[in-house]
Amino acid sequence: MSDFWIHPSLVLFAGAAVLPLLRVKERKVWLLAVPAVVLALVLTMATGQFGSVAFLDWTLVFGRVDALSRVFAIIMALMCLIGSLYALKVEDTGQHVAAWTYVGGSLGVIFAGDLLVVFLFWELMAVSSVFLIWARRTPESLGAGFRYLLVHTFGGLALLAGIVLYGTAQGGEFTFEAFSTVDPGLGVWLILIGILLNAAVPPLHAWLPDAYPAATFSGSVFLSAFTTKTAVYALCRGFAGFEILIVLGVIMALYGVIYAFLVNDPRRLLAYHIVSQVGFMVAGVGIGTAMAINGAVAHAFAHILYKGLLFMGCGTVLFMTGRSKFTELGGLYAKMPWTMFFTLIGALSISAVPLFSGFVSKSMTIAAGYEAHHYWAAFLLMLVSVGTFVSINLKLVYYIWFGERRADEETWKRAADPGWNMTAAMGMTAFLCFFIGIFPASLYNLLPHAVDYRPFTSYHLSETLQLLAFAALGFYLLRKKLAPKAAASLDLDWFYRVGGRGFAWVARTPLQAVDRFWSGLHEKGGFLPLMRSALGVGRFDNGVIDGAVDGTAHAVRVLGHRLRPLQRGSLQQSLTLAFAALAVLLFMFYLLA
Repeated sequence: MSDFWIHPSLVLFAGAAVLPLLRVKERKVWLLAVPAVVLALVLTMATGQFGSVAFLDWTLVFGRVDALSRVFAIIMALMCLIGSLYALKVEDTGQHVAAWTYVGGSLGVIFAGDLLVVFLFWELMAVSSVFLIWARRTPESLGAGFRYLLVHTFGGLALLAGIVLYGTAQGGEFTFEAFSTVDPGLGVWLILIGILLNAAVPPLHAWLPDAYPAATFSGSVFLSAFTTKTAVYALCRGFAGFEILIVLGVIMALYGVIYAFLVNDPRRLLAYHIVSQVGFMVAGVGIGTAMAINGAVAHAFAHILYKGLLFMGCGTVLFMTGRSKFTELGGLYAKMPWTMFFTLIGALSISAVPLFSGFVSKSMTIAAGYEAHHYWAAFLLMLVSVGTFVSINLKLVYYIWFGERRADEETWKRAADPGWNMTAAMGMTAFLCFFIGIFPASLYNLLPHAVDYRPFTSYHLSETLQLLAFAALGFYLLRKKLAPKAAASLDLDWFYRVGGRGFAWVARTPLQAVDRFWSGLHEKGGFLPLMRSALGVGRFDNGVIDGAVDGTAHAVRVLGHRLRPLQRGSLQQSLTLAFAALAVLLFMFYLLA
């Protein structure tokens, strides 16, 4: 097997660099061709270690290809292609460049063989993805983008500090492998904190529902797929079996689904469900068995598809109507039937309805929990599935597509299914959600461990259908209380929002007062005397030094003017006459003597 290997991230970076130079028609072809090449590269990769580069005293590994990295790379490359198709008609080239750079950063982390390369691409993800938020160009997106960047900067610093401490403790060895084989010192815990922030684990989660709804309609599709699932990959690689993750994962799953009931923005609801669904994956990593890791990976794969589909459906509503609140929508099934149909498939998938992708992925983690005797965790995750069905399948679908019409006349006239590219992207993703649900082996064969798991058992089917029926009954009874309201829901981002305003007040008021006092003291006690001294030195320089120099220069110029005639031969004549006169006088003196 040849050692020749092309990093998929390089293809995306090169494609992003060329993209602004192309004309409109060429750009559309390029937007599909480059992700297609990346997907082909990932699908045909050989297993092994590639792209080793010597740097100072370390060997950086950019290409570690195994079963775990391959399955994550496949879904990331596939989602890049789908997302690029969905955003094909976006004229803002900067959004495409940011999206591809962001995906390239994610693939860089996935294929990284050492922690230094992980950090390099980790920070690239944070810096590039924020432009998908700022590109919406609203005051809300500007603020959300800055908060997003500041929070991820904190996470990056924690990750870097952990890498330095861990590498030092390991004698300069930065290989990215399972940390369960080493003593989990401070460095390992700091690395875990940096990864958990990107995974949006409470209380480090508030950046996600703050930022994702503020992004552009196409940018949120990319954001929903890459940051948190790249963090799940890192957890699978380094922290399998860390039991604290079981507790954190269950808290995530419950926290996200509860908050999803409270919000009025469909994309904010979906953002909280990212927190909830990633909780299943984090809990699976914490359980740490082969089936649990397979469940976490399978659910990450399925989640990227159905969550991307849901964000595409809600993004299409925003794009076509200009509205993004439940209280501004309703009854749109008559105006946007295809978008409604595809969104419904995404809702059925995330709710783990039989014959859809979530059914064959989410249940694997729950089964692994029961198998490993973590009964409390498995039971609570089952309850979360009920809440997911209510808030997604019933609340989101009902109040956008079938509920009472709340849209004004102008919004209603604008509502329609989108162009062919957005419809095709949603249709492709919906097909994959259904295909995986019908043929789960197509996903199971990609998983890192060989485990015999069969989701379509009579017990599992009957259990799931009973839970879904119970959830539907609960929604019917509580539908008036679940109706969306135009109100804000406070989350933990309140602390750094208020803290940020407090910091700004401190900077504007007491610190500025201290600065003015110190500046005045410096001016009176140091600056003014210094200026007076400088003024005196200047006067001495002008009056004495310059006067002496100028006077000397003037005298030299006058003397030179007087002597200039002597430079034309007059001096020789004068000297000759003087010597002749002196000779005559001496001769007369001699005769008289």
